[in-house]
Amino acid sequence: MEIWANLHSEQHAKLLSRPALSDNRALSDTVADIIQQVADKGDHALKELTARFDGATLETLRFAQNEQDTFASALKPEVKWAIDQAYANIHAFHAAQYPEDIEVETTLGVICELKHAPLASVGLYIPGGTAPLPSTVLMLGATAQVAGCPRKVLCTPPNKDGEIAVEIRYAASLCGIDEIYLVGGAQAIAALALGTESIAKVDKIFGPGNSFVTEAKQQVSRIPAGPAIDMPAGPSEVLVIADKNASPVFVAADLLSQAEHGADSQAVLVSDSETLIKAVKQQVTEQLATLSRKDIAEQAVQHSRYILTDSLDEAFEVSNRYAPEHLIVQIDNARDSLGKLTNAGSIFVGKWSPESAGDYASGTNHVLPTYGYARNYSSLGLADFMRRFTVQELSHQGLQNIGNAIMDLADAEGLDAHRQAVALRLNSEIQE
Repeated sequence: MEIWANLHSEQHAKLLSRPALSDNRALSDTVADIIQQVADKGDHALKELTARFDGATLETLRFAQNEQDTFASALKPEVKWAIDQAYANIHAFHAAQYPEDIEVETTLGVICELKHAPLASVGLYIPGGTAPLPSTVLMLGATAQVAGCPRKVLCTPPNKDGEIAVEIRYAASLCGIDEIYLVGGAQAIAALALGTESIAKVDKIFGPGNSFVTEAKQQVSRIPAGPAIDMPAGPSEVLVIADKNASPVFVAADLLSQAEHGADSQAVLVSDSETLIKAVKQQVTEQLATLSRKDIAEQAVQHSRYILTDSLDEAFEVSNRYAPEHLIVQIDNARDSLGKLTNAGSIFVGKWSPESAGDYASGTNHVLPTYGYARNYSSLGLADFMRRFTVQELSHQGLQNIGNAIMDLADAEGLDAHRQAVALRLNSEIQE
C-alpha cells in the first residue's frame, strides 16, 4: 500500500506507470515481413501462415455459407439466450446514438449542412486463443449493423480442423455478417488492409488481438491510402475507487476480473480507507486461489497498486491522472462523483455495477482506450463506424453577401485563383 500524500511528483508518476509495452524490434520486423508476404503472395501466403501458426490446412479461406446455416441448433440453450440478450442490449444502446444531420443558413442565401454516412466496408478482427469471443463479435458487429455499413468482414483464426466456434458463428449471424474468413494474426490484418484474391480490402479495421495483431494494425494504418484503425491498444486495466463502506469482496472480485485477462493487465485500488485496502488485499489472496486462470492472474497481480489517499477528492485526482480503461466507483452516493471524473474509457457506478457487465451484456461497448489514452480517445461507439461530411449551397444572393469576405481573405493569403473564382461569378451576367 502506498500513501499518495507521502510521495513527490516523480514517485506519483512511477506509481501510476503501466506494465511496460514491449518495444521489440524483432516483433516489428516479424510483422513487417508477414505484411510483405501477404502483399506479395496474397491467398497463398495466408494459407501458408495459417498452416504454420494455427495448424490448419485450408482449401478455401472463406467460411462456407451453407455451414453457417446449420449451427444454431448446436448451441446450448442458455448460451443462445445469453448471446440474444447481449445482442439486444448492445443494439439498443448503439441505435440510440444515431446522429442527426443538421442544416444551417449561416448567412442569407448560404446553406451549410453536416451529413453522416456509414463506412462502406469494415474489417472486424476476432481473436482465437483459449476461448471463443462472441462478445467481441457483438460489440463490433452489432455496432456496424446499426451504422448501416454495407460490407462487414469478419476474420478469425480457425482451429486445427479448419473450424470456428459455433458461438462466434451465431453471434455473426445476428449481426448480419455473412463474409467470414478463416485467418488470424498479423496476416489477417494485412489481408484486410491490402486485399488478396479472396479478401477485398476494407476502409477501417476494428478489434483486439495479441502483440502481433496490435503491431500489424499500427503498421498498416501508416500505409498511404491504407485503412484507419479503431484506436491505440495496450494491456487491459481497471481502477477502483472505494470508500470505507465498500464491499471488500466486490472490490477484490472486480480487481481480479481484470487481472485474469492477461499477465500484463493492471488493477489499481484507490481508497481513503486503510482498513478497506487491507481487507481487499486479503480478499484478493483468497479469491485468487479459486480461479481457473490463477497463473495468469497471479502474474497480473504483480502489477497491482493499492493507493491510500487523504480524501475521496484526492482519489478522483489520482484516477483522472491515471485515465483508466475501466473505472469502478464503489462509494456512497457514487453518481454524485461523475462530474469530478473526467478521464476514463467507461465508468461503472455503484456496488451493483461490475466491469463484467460492460464486457458482456449491459449494452455499452467493451472496446475502450487503454494505457492512458482515455485522456484523448473515446470508447468505441456508433460514430466510429460512420463518417461526417459537409455540404454547402450558395444562391446568387448568398455569394454576393459573403463574396467580399472571401475575396479579401484570398487576397490576404495571396491566392489569386481563389479570389478569381468568386469575382468572375459576381461579375457574371448569369443570374439565378
